[in-house]
Order: sequence, then structure tokens, then C-alpha cells
Amino acid sequence: MPEGHTIHRLAADHAEWFGGRAVRASSPQGKFSDGAALVDGQVLSSAEAHGKHLFLGFGGVGWIHIHLGLFGKYAVGAGTAPPPTETIRLRLVADGYADLRGPTTCALITDPEKQAIHDRLGPDPLRPVDDGEKAWARVSRSRTTIAALLMDQKVIAGVGNVYRAEVLFRHGVDPYRPGRDVSRREWDAMWADLAVLMREGVRLNRIDTVRDEHTPEAMGRPPRVDDHGGEVYVYRRAHLPCHVCGAEIRTEALAARNLFWCPGCQPA
Repeated sequence: MPEGHTIHRLAADHAEWFGGRAVRASSPQGKFSDGAALVDGQVLSSAEAHGKHLFLGFGGVGWIHIHLGLFGKYAVGAGTAPPPTETIRLRLVADGYADLRGPTTCALITDPEKQAIHDRLGPDPLRPVDDGEKAWARVSRSRTTIAALLMDQKVIAGVGNVYRAEVLFRHGVDPYRPGRDVSRREWDAMWADLAVLMREGVRLNRIDTVRDEHTPEAMGRPPRVDDHGGEVYVYRRAHLPCHVCGAEIRTEALAARNLFWCPGCQPA
């Protein structure tokens, strides 16, 4: 599932290529035909992201709410759109084009419905209006592991498996530590670090989490080869040596997702 930086990047791309323009909308697949017909010819007035949710505003018509889920794909391109295929749930065309395939959600919603989605989500490190206070209030009272809390979109929105594993490593926090045993200093540092890492994710369109002294160039090691791209400390590095202490990276299932951590750098 794409993490929050990807959705914020999509919002920025829509604002750049479609914002303030009349948009042609269609649903070659047919599953969003009614919504596309209402949006077709309308001006895109706003593009927002909150966590893993994308909102495309069309004035009085409403908002297209998109959640990619596990299988959704969103391709945004310049120039002329290629011939449509029957897998495209939503196609938008203006100066560029955007094709949405296989999302969990693609729906036209009202302002109150949009607000209800915001209300059930936790703060997002990439939203200027959010800070870590609301999340801290929940984390500091919880017996749930900090690893599970970071993946709970009601606690903090936009953090996925990669950022979860990496920020815990970068701050030496055992993923199995209960939230209430995380100090305020540790939480503030992790929140600030997530904001920086995820902003870089938006800028580069990939996740890089290693510090300068641990890059392949600095360490004289081969670069990471992975479909997700970017240099990381622990994510998908099970049984490999830690870049910092040399201990073997561990992995276990936690809440149906694979957790990665270094027992040397993140002691219990």
C-alpha cells in the first residue's frame, strides 16, 4: 500500500497539471461513470491529501475521494493520454492525464462526508495544520506496542510499514515497547523526523532513510536493489547485517504486517 508521501505527491501533481483548469473526466471501466459525468468539464479547485486519502475538489460538485488500498495504481503523465483500457476506473485529462486503476475507494462525496473522513484520521506529519499532540495523547496512554500504534491511521495518518520500521530504528526504539513507555522526548523526535523523511519522500518520490554516513558511497557498500527503491536501515533487510552495529536484522509478523528491526540498535 502506498505510504502518505506518495499521496501528497499525487495531490501536488494534480494541483500543478489540473488545478484551475476544466478537466475532462471519464470512467472507461464504467464503475465510476455517474461520478465522472458530474465532474466532466468542471474546474479542479483543490487537491488535498490526508494520510493515505486523496481529495480532488470540484467546487459545488463535491470531492472525488480516492484511497488506493493494497492494489490501487495511479499513473500521472504529461502529454496526450494513451488509448484507454477497461481497467481504468477514472481518467482525468487537462494539460496532462491521470489514470486510476484498482482503488479501494473512488467516490464523489460532499463537504460533510469529507470532513467525517478527516475527523476519524489521526494527524498527518505532512499537513501544516497538524502536529503530534493528538497522536501523543493516544500513544502515551496505550498499552499497545509503538509499532502497532504507528500503523494505526486513527493515531497517526500516512505512516506505513517502511516509515514505521525506519523511524523506530533511527531513534533506537524497540518496536515492541508499549506506547505508554515511550518518552515525550522520544515521541517529539520521531514526529519531527517523520515530517522531514516524508517531505523528502514527496520531493524525491521514493523513501530514503539512511543518514549521510551510512549511504553506499560513504560505506563503500553496494546500493540497495529493491522494487521500493531508496536506501533503508531495516525494512526488507531481514537476516542481513545492520549498517550501524552489524547485528542481524530480524523480522516477525505484527498485526498481519512484517516488522523489521535491529536487536542491537533497538534493544528491548
